[in-house]
Parts: sequence; structure tokens; C-alpha cells
Amino acid sequence: MFIAVAIIAFGLLIAVHELGHFTAAKLLGVRVREFAIGMGPKILKKQGKETLYTLRLLPFGGFCAMDEDEEAVDERSFSAQKRWRRVVILAAGGAANFIAAFIIIIILFSGASGFVGTTITDIADGFPLEGPAGLMVGDTIVSINGERLYYINDFQMFMGLNEGRPVNLVIQRDGERITLENFPLERREFMTDGEMVYRFGLTFNAIEATPMQRLRYSGYTAMNYVRIIRVSLTHIISGNFSIRDMYGPVGIVDEMNAIGQASPTFGAAMANIANFTALIGVNLAVMNLLPLPALDGGRILFIGITFVIEKVTRRRLDPKYEGYIHTAAIVLLMGLMVFILVNDVVRIANAR
Repeated sequence: MFIAVAIIAFGLLIAVHELGHFTAAKLLGVRVREFAIGMGPKILKKQGKETLYTLRLLPFGGFCAMDEDEEAVDERSFSAQKRWRRVVILAAGGAANFIAAFIIIIILFSGASGFVGTTITDIADGFPLEGPAGLMVGDTIVSINGERLYYINDFQMFMGLNEGRPVNLVIQRDGERITLENFPLERREFMTDGEMVYRFGLTFNAIEATPMQRLRYSGYTAMNYVRIIRVSLTHIISGNFSIRDMYGPVGIVDEMNAIGQASPTFGAAMANIANFTALIGVNLAVMNLLPLPALDGGRILFIGITFVIEKVTRRRLDPKYEGYIHTAAIVLLMGLMVFILVNDVVRIANAR
């Protein structure tokens, strides 16, 4: 059941993305030949006044087909639009994903009873780093290794990424910021409520979940998902993460299914899958707007490059060159997608 829910959730993310392009195109008067959800053979279709609406067999993917490859003789074609209009249409897909993710997050945290910040309210007995040269009750941990902290989620994530190595902390104490370099903060065994627990030994402040605080936390969560993507890309570039750690549609659906199965109740499963869907929605928004050929961000970048070239040379750049670049990039992108698909299948098979 959770696999079906995951497929629907992923399909909705693609639908929202393409709906963003579609809505922007329609509002700007650009003709859309076909609006499709899914890929492969058509299973349902409806001809509108000028747009064919289709539902296709494979739930991964979709497209909003405008007249882009023809000579700009039709004033309603995408190719004939002013640059700013084309940029708005291209950026609208990612914007739609981000807005949808933000709405999901707001709904998820609308009933939250409270949040946890990064100000220390208690330190476990036997904590070896307590004192003026270390951490004290009342200290607010501002950053870890240069990454700003807002809530306990940040503390947990960046301490986890650090894998037990010493960290550079910035704390705020009595209105003054203090830097603790190579600080050996790590999980240790502490006695908690009569039980030995493996933890950092710190307790942080509770924050009342007022309506404004819920909205603030939702906005923070959406923006923090962007930071998670940036951190992940940095780790891939630096070699800390492998390209084999990347997930494609099959891997994402499997992960959603695993999240659902690991949840204690059906309601918790739906909430956890929804939260993961919001993360993937932000991921789609950010990744599609990266300045890489074949992606929306690459096409936006090319619009800017052609503008500069045409201003300098005072000659119109032949659109076929952009076509060559994007075609080559699409071939490479498809190759990467096939690699990730195979990697997803192998990972899932090995996990079974």
C-alpha cells in the first residue's frame, strides 16, 4: 500500500512541476500543444480548445509541450516570447514545487505543540566539557563548522555529518559570541532516568508553538531542505558521498515505502511520507534550477548568455546552437538516469 502511496506522491510532484510551467505559459498567452502527466503510451486524453491533456502509462515524468523548435513566426510560440517571459515560464516549474512543499510543511506542523531550539537548559551529570572553557547552561549554540543553527534538527544533522570528529562551535553567552575550535563534542553514555543512554549530554530549550512560531518553523524547514541539498552536493563534489548514493524515482519510491513501513501508525506513516515528499519537492525545485544544460536552470542561463552575446556582437544567435547543446546534454542526462535507475534496482535487491 505504501508503494502505491509513494508512486502517487511522486507523480503529484511531477504534475505540480509541469503545472507550474503550464500555468505560467497560459497566463502569458503562450500556446501549449500538450500537457502530459506521466510518460510512455497515452491511457487517457482530452482535447481542449488548443491543448491536448493526457495521462500516460508510466507514472514517472511528464511534460508541458510548447512550440519551441520552430522559427519564431507564431507570436504565441515559446520561441517568440521576450526573454523575461521565457525565464518566468522556465522558472515556474521549480517555483510550483517549492510552493507545494511549503504548503505541505505548513499543514504538517499546523498541529505541533512545540519545538526545540539550541539554547542549553540542562547538562547531564558527568559531562566532561562543562565550564567557562566549554559549554554551560544558558549557552546558545549558534553554528557548527560554519553552519548556522536554528533548531535542534540542525544540531543533530551537522553533528551526525561530522561523524564524531572535533567540531568548531560558535556559542552565544551573555550577549557575547565565543568560538570553541576543535571542540571534542561527541556522544557518550549518560545515566538518564535510571537508564544508560548514548547521547551528547545536552538538553535544549522548548519553544511554544504559537501560530507565528509554526509559520516561522515551516519557512525554516523549507529553506533548510535547500541547505540539505547544498550540503549533499558539496559532499558529492568533495568525494565524501558517492554518485551511487544518489536516488532516482525507483529509489525514492522505495525510500517512501520504507518510511511508511517503519512508522508506528498509519497516520504517522502518512505524515512521514508527506514530509519526505516535501523534501523531494524542494529537491526537484533546486535541482531543476541548477545552471546545467537540459535543465530549466541551464536554459535560463543560456537565455542570459545569448543576451550578452547578441548585445556585444549586435547579431542574433542562431537558436540551433542552443538546440545542439541541450540535445547533447539530454543524452548525457538520460545516461545518468539509466545509471541511477540500475543503481536503485541493485541497491534494493541487495537490501532484500
